[in-house]
Amino acid sequence: MDRALFLAMSGAKQDMHGMQLHANNLANVKTTGFRADLEQARSMQAYGEGLPSRVFAMTERPGQDFSQGALMTTGRDLDVAVQDQGWLAVMDPSGQEAYTRAGHLKIDQTGMLQNSNGNLMMGENGGPIFVPLPISKIEIGTDGTISVLPQGAPPDAMEVIDRLKLVRPANNELYKDANGLFKSKTPGKTYQADANVKVLKGALEGSNVNAVGEMTSMIDLQRHFEMQVKLMKTAEQMDEASSSLLRMG
Repeated sequence: MDRALFLAMSGAKQDMHGMQLHANNLANVKTTGFRADLEQARSMQAYGEGLPSRVFAMTERPGQDFSQGALMTTGRDLDVAVQDQGWLAVMDPSGQEAYTRAGHLKIDQTGMLQNSNGNLMMGENGGPIFVPLPISKIEIGTDGTISVLPQGAPPDAMEVIDRLKLVRPANNELYKDANGLFKSKTPGKTYQADANVKVLKGALEGSNVNAVGEMTSMIDLQRHFEMQVKLMKTAEQMDEASSSLLRMG
């Protein structure tokens, strides 16, 4: 009975973790450039002082769904969507280089270019992108080149100030951190700019979360959780019945 109870208890716990993961995906169904987290469960053998006679369930996050989300046309000059494979390089809160697909950009009061999450955008020289204010116009080319028209300058006086750092690492080299940004699995490793990565101006990439699929997974996990609870109750009843037989003997 204790084996059944241990397995059901660990299974119910991991079902809860799985539901939290899918709930987080659903919460980000409209988050620009969001990549859905994947979830799977497997049995693990428990090792201790005695023989490894116990098995428990463990939920894993094997990775993310890297398929492209739907493109939404906005017509805004500072909105960019990475076409096909590739990433925008940003600076995370700790000052390290990280990667994202969120291309809803803005310029703060000091002239620093950042995305909607407040992460500074990185230029091809490896530093944050600074926009010399005031300006009358800003344009971002398909290769990430940023051009501005200084305030009061003639219309044909556009100046190139920097270029978005666009990288293209292999998906299996990346992991998602607690801030939702992607980084190399090798600590401290960064990637060189890739000239083959292109962006689409005036558009944003939506989340690739499938809301119907996430709801279906949550319902399935909820039913599985209920089954585990029933199994724990059955194990308790079997234990009580065994105790009663021993007292009668």
